[in-house]
Amino acid sequence: MSTMLQAKPTSLNDDDTEDGAQEPEFKPLTREEARQWRASQPELSPWRLVGVQWLVGLLAALVAWLLLRSVPVAASVLYGAAAVAIPSALMAYGLTSSALSRLLSGFAQAAFAGFLFWEGVKVLLSVAMLAAAVWVLPEPNWVALLIGLVLVLKVYWFGFFIQARRPVANG
Repeated sequence: MSTMLQAKPTSLNDDDTEDGAQEPEFKPLTREEARQWRASQPELSPWRLVGVQWLVGLLAALVAWLLLRSVPVAASVLYGAAAVAIPSALMAYGLTSSALSRLLSGFAQAAFAGFLFWEGVKVLLSVAMLAAAVWVLPEPNWVALLIGLVLVLKVYWFGFFIQARRPVANG
């Protein structure tokens, strides 16, 4: 029985280097290298994202009204956009300006828990706003509401695309 245990490979890296390529060793950054790396990264503001969401929602409602001359359709587009933008603004406030965010900012795990908390608040508020649409809108147009919601949700991807294409300054 003990001979069977000895027959196993003695090196854990045998499987990793089977193709001949070795992984580079992990080298932690020095304090100065980390500072330079942070300085070279673009500053991401959640408030800029919220502002763009509102802009896209207002433009979508304006285009809907100009094309169809229907106030209920334009209001539905705007309400669908608001069902994303209002909760996003609340989350941005919670992550950047609330007393809780300032208190937890020095602790990575607590800051992550705060992010998860505000993400949950954002989702629940969005669902509540969508459920309340039948009482808020006099004549809800569900297709228009969905179009407004999806357009504003896509702002996240558009913002990511713009940030990914932005050249990083070498310091």
